[in-house]
Amino acid sequence: MGHSNISVFVPHIGCPHMCAFCNQRTITGTEKIPHADDVKRICTQAMNEVKDVSQTEIAFFGGSFTAVPREYMLELLGAAQEFIGNDKFKGIRISTRPDYISTEILDILRDNHVTAIELGAQSMSGVVLEANERGHTVQDVENAAKLIKSYGCFDLGLQMMIGLYKSNRETELETWSKIAALSPKTVRIYPVVILNGTRLGELYKSGEYKPMDFDEVVKICSYLLTEADKLGIDVIKLGLHASEVVEEQMLGGFYHPAFRELCEGRNYRRLIAEELGKHGNISDIASVVISVPKRQISKAIGQKKANIEYFKDLGVNIKIVGHEGSDKIKINEIIMRGGEK
Repeated sequence: MGHSNISVFVPHIGCPHMCAFCNQRTITGTEKIPHADDVKRICTQAMNEVKDVSQTEIAFFGGSFTAVPREYMLELLGAAQEFIGNDKFKGIRISTRPDYISTEILDILRDNHVTAIELGAQSMSGVVLEANERGHTVQDVENAAKLIKSYGCFDLGLQMMIGLYKSNRETELETWSKIAALSPKTVRIYPVVILNGTRLGELYKSGEYKPMDFDEVVKICSYLLTEADKLGIDVIKLGLHASEVVEEQMLGGFYHPAFRELCEGRNYRRLIAEELGKHGNISDIASVVISVPKRQISKAIGQKKANIEYFKDLGVNIKIVGHEGSDKIKINEIIMRGGEK
């Protein structure tokens, strides 16, 4: 069974900056501040519901965990301790800002069974960070990531956002390159959602901020999925989670309830096109039967049959079937224009 989290949302009381894109109350969907009793209640309930607790972490998300008042941070960490180890949860996962990492903080996290630390890098372009009022530098991200890894007891996670104000394809690829160089175990990739009540929302309404084309964002994220897979980096999230609150407050941006599936489908389209290209020009193909691993049929077909329609628009009648075993894409039958097989 794969990894899972028991999420405890800690509102943005710890964030020293209100970033241009952030309305944390909308993202978490709550303004309630959890305390020790809440942590214990959530963990107790989860212990009775999670099938494999050994692969589950208690996750403090929603704000910059290490930037909250120290006494409060210790209260939350302390409440979780009785639920860790000895056939209980694996450990604790936190998310925080890169400029709120130090040896003092990491010593506390290590001593309280924190097993994974996710840093909100968001961008590795100084221009983009400044434009979006992040309040930290690229160097802060690199320093924090290296310090975390030097301890040897934490899984490093990095988070990046696609489509921020003053970003473009080049800055996104620059960000990915620098993130990959830090060798994180996990990444989260969030295409920007423009929320009401944010500085980004104001810039969007005024016309100063013009988001990238949605299809371009899908292309970038599809590419990043492929690159992460090559490097063995686990993309544990791609796209903001579905939420009625987010949908209600959204002014624009790149929210889609099945964004990852869009990107996986786009990657499969490329793989199919490469396979067809081995037989000449795709425009010369009349019809083809392609076999893919059964578990990947939906990705190959694409969301709402997008890949079937894509090749149909190119004049290719494509049928996709499944096979067991091999992960390879196979062409079972191909008919070229003029009837040649």
